[in-house]
Amino acid sequence: MLKRFWLWLGRLLGKTLLILLFAALAGWGLGEAYYAWKFSGPVASDEEIPPDEALLTRLIIDDAIRIVEQHRDNTRVLRDAHAKAHGCVRAEVQVIENLDPALRHGVFSEPGHTWQAWMRLSNGNAYPQFDRVRDARGMALKLLDVPGEKLMKSSAHAREQDFVMFNHPVFFVRDVAEYRSNFAAQAEGKKALAFFPSWDPRSWEFRHLLIALKTLAPAPESPVATTYNSIAPFKLGPLNIKYRVVPAPQNCPPYELPEQNTDLPNFLRNALYQQLSLDRSAACFELQVQRQNPEHYMPIEDTSVEWSEAVSPFETAARIHVPAQDFDTREQNLFCDNLSFNPWHALPEHRPIGGINRLRKSVYEAVSAYRQQRNAADQVATPREPERLPMTEQPAH
Repeated sequence: MLKRFWLWLGRLLGKTLLILLFAALAGWGLGEAYYAWKFSGPVASDEEIPPDEALLTRLIIDDAIRIVEQHRDNTRVLRDAHAKAHGCVRAEVQVIENLDPALRHGVFSEPGHTWQAWMRLSNGNAYPQFDRVRDARGMALKLLDVPGEKLMKSSAHAREQDFVMFNHPVFFVRDVAEYRSNFAAQAEGKKALAFFPSWDPRSWEFRHLLIALKTLAPAPESPVATTYNSIAPFKLGPLNIKYRVVPAPQNCPPYELPEQNTDLPNFLRNALYQQLSLDRSAACFELQVQRQNPEHYMPIEDTSVEWSEAVSPFETAARIHVPAQDFDTREQNLFCDNLSFNPWHALPEHRPIGGINRLRKSVYEAVSAYRQQRNAADQVATPREPERLPMTEQPAH
């Protein structure tokens, strides 16, 4: 009797597992078919601006300033994101000699030309936290003494070209409307609801939740040992492109970073200091671009979709050289904290496109002005005042 019961229970469990496995495979297959249909081309090669975008942008600015105030550090107002810097370092950006003529626009128009630049490396969170905490990592690059009229009419940034990136190829929201919903939930401390805004399952964003979880990645061994992506698209002359910065150790003398103590709260800054300041070893990157092929699913208005490298591979446009230097000083750290990076500090040939970039223009400008006004940033030197932070080697500590 007992034996028959166990045999019956075993058959029942076996059938249940088979049914669950079949259901899982069927669900996976349906999901793959749905996304293959949803993420198929062609797509628009021009921007498409929703009618409610301006109102949503104003609401997002209010939320961003609220978060800035929540994360004040004593008397200083921090950034609403990427608050913790690992360092601001000098860099040289050289356009490659054999650049494809189709890519020779803006700061890439003259092959072989070298731009002096500032590079800020950071964690992504709006509050400074231990580097070992899973987080996004950011790189912002500011090219200096770039002639030509810029998209933002500001005398303070009239000769700058900025590139802003972080180390994941896609964003966890698709557009301004979803950003508003997600950001408002996080500003109210309701992170669990950020991807589930209502009881309606059609509003749930499981795919974007997975992207967010992947974005919160373990720290690299060093800020100069990971790839940084633009995520949103840009113009490059007549082309629509995305760009990224990838480590290129082959362009620098060989260097092996000593093992770092990852229990230290600022071990990424320590790693950068170890390489550039103690071991006097340069770091190298390549700045690459990826062209949109609108015949395939490479959308402008959805930053949650990665453009296929199989369809359109990245092409190197410039090499970045970060020389050995002393950067970890009180003056330079304060200077770094007051630098304003914005992808709209740009030549028209590099105009940001897509909803998330349009949002950046308004939010970055409003939050930066608010933060710098509160911090009395006008007393801090600008990137081009040589008496404070010259683009030459600083004396050793």
